[in-house]
Amino acid sequence: MKEVPLMNRLNKTTHPVANRYPEKMLQFGEGNFMRAFVDWQIQVMNRKTDFGGSIVIVQPLPQGLAEGLMEQDGLYTLYMEGIKDGEAVREHTVVDTVSRALNPFSQYDEYEALIENPELRFIVSNTTEAGIAFVAEDRLDDRPQSSFPGKLTALLYRRYQHFGGDVSKGFIIIPCELIDRNGDELKRIVLQYAELWRLEDGFVRWVHEANTFCCSLVDRIVPGYPKDRIGEITEELGYEDRFVVVGEQFHLWVIEGPQAVKDEFTAHLAGLNVLVVDDMTPYRTRKVRILNGAHTAMTPVAYLYGLDTVRDALEHKVAGAYVKALIQEEIIPTLDLPEEELTSFAEAVLERFGNPFIEHYLMSISLNSVSKFKTRDLPSLLGYVEAKGALPAKLTFSLAALIAFYRGQRGDEAIQLVDDREVLDLFQTAWNDYDGTLPGVQKLTAAVLGAKTQWGRDLNEVPGLTALVAEQLHAIVHSGMQPALEALLAEEKR
Repeated sequence: MKEVPLMNRLNKTTHPVANRYPEKMLQFGEGNFMRAFVDWQIQVMNRKTDFGGSIVIVQPLPQGLAEGLMEQDGLYTLYMEGIKDGEAVREHTVVDTVSRALNPFSQYDEYEALIENPELRFIVSNTTEAGIAFVAEDRLDDRPQSSFPGKLTALLYRRYQHFGGDVSKGFIIIPCELIDRNGDELKRIVLQYAELWRLEDGFVRWVHEANTFCCSLVDRIVPGYPKDRIGEITEELGYEDRFVVVGEQFHLWVIEGPQAVKDEFTAHLAGLNVLVVDDMTPYRTRKVRILNGAHTAMTPVAYLYGLDTVRDALEHKVAGAYVKALIQEEIIPTLDLPEEELTSFAEAVLERFGNPFIEHYLMSISLNSVSKFKTRDLPSLLGYVEAKGALPAKLTFSLAALIAFYRGQRGDEAIQLVDDREVLDLFQTAWNDYDGTLPGVQKLTAAVLGAKTQWGRDLNEVPGLTALVAEQLHAIVHSGMQPALEALLAEEKR
């Protein structure tokens, strides 16, 4: 990696910000995606419409990026690289919409005081698929609660108290976590906390009447920090930025909500690809199954094959053929939309995967792979079984590769697995008990597929699934990923 030259760091001294907008949006999550997606869109809205708002970022976990972001006064550089109007375009901009970034675990009083701002109107979040979850141990007087929904419920209650139940002081809440009906699920858990904490009926009515929980779908590939070319980028920029983020040109945000949301959230007036619709289901199913499903399914296969990026996988003769066949032969047939529309969308997805500017690392996609497979690929697998009466060999192979990936080794290289402790413990126990035999693989596979807490059901009950996944896993472990994948594709051609 090229050495980064010594330069002034990006901040409001080196990059003065002309406009100071009131804080209108509260954002849970400081990661690459939200900064390359939501925060950038607010900047475009500020410049092209009268939205006029800035963002307060809340770091949802004790360890995070809030302190570092504030060292740059909330400023960072977004590189957008990809196909724009039919041309390959690379451009960058300094995003200046973040007014503050807070760590509620060390700045609780400042964090809680946010509710006193009458101009605060929107709440957005991306705390990973596992972030919208109920944690029974959370209490109202925690400083703060451990879960995102717990934090949100406590803030809503303080808001309700501070403004005496004024229904004009509620929020438009738009979660961006990639789970089905994310807004509905978040609201359900907020009401569950209200019941657990025995909050008054007036607050529950205020949650319903004063707040709009929108389900949403987000779509932009964001590889994140360009570690392999940060020296080159720093030279080009002329300043040091530790929070440079790379994203593709394409973006889509589908928000399910009433017309009133569109009236306040003026993205359409800024020319952004933001749709406020009555029903987002068709958009979500298409995107999650094809784009995200392909991402998640390819990751353990391609990584164990020895490839490191999405583009590497797509351009590789064997891995690329696997990904394309997976989408066309096993995912698209499970979707209840016109085939021509699905094929066109899939072609656009593959074009985005092959973006010549973006190095989208497979390891960055591998975060929380089990919950991602459950959300993105398991419905296609089960849908294929229901529609065809047979197992989809390429999706089951991905599941086998996922189990192999969680062994934590690629040749002599240790894989840095990132997932919930319960998931990591499940795989560690299963692999520790493995004795190297085919019966041992079958036992290991049955233990993983039987983890109802991870899959939502016992997958051993799917006829033939355990045997096929075990057979494929045995081939991966004993022959290696390359011969196993080549054998799979050769068998499929017969």
